[in-house]
Amino acid sequence: MTKHTLTRRVVIGLMSTTALGLTLGARAETPFAIKVWKDPNCGCCTGWVEHLGRNGFVVTVIDTAAMQEVKVHLGVPSELASCHTAEVGGYVIEGHVPAHAIKRLIAEKSPGRGLAVPGMPIGSPGMEGGTPEAYEVILFGQKPSQIFDRYKGDQPV
Repeated sequence: MTKHTLTRRVVIGLMSTTALGLTLGARAETPFAIKVWKDPNCGCCTGWVEHLGRNGFVVTVIDTAAMQEVKVHLGVPSELASCHTAEVGGYVIEGHVPAHAIKRLIAEKSPGRGLAVPGMPIGSPGMEGGTPEAYEVILFGQKPSQIFDRYKGDQPV
């Protein structure tokens, strides 16, 4: 059974951002709609979803135990697999990819199928705690896959 969830934090964040933009007469940044497939029992996936919400994404969550099937269907290379998978702006996002990298991917209309952060690097969005380690965000869907950027926490290094 598939369950769609929009977290309370995401809704509150969007409401406050919209209200602030209207109050100040500011032109708010266009939110990105992103669909995330995750295991319903995964805490780090929930942390990543919250990171996206804090960074202007409108998140639809689909809890499913069939993650392998989702990854195969969306074309995630097995060597880049992580715990959750998403679609945004025609791209596939795999693992703990920072919102900053996703926005850059979309803005630059980068070639390729999507971005991945293989494994679960300490300090990446959703994996906070401990001493953050530097990690690579990989652009895949071209031969060969290439490094898109390097991050520590949710910031480029």
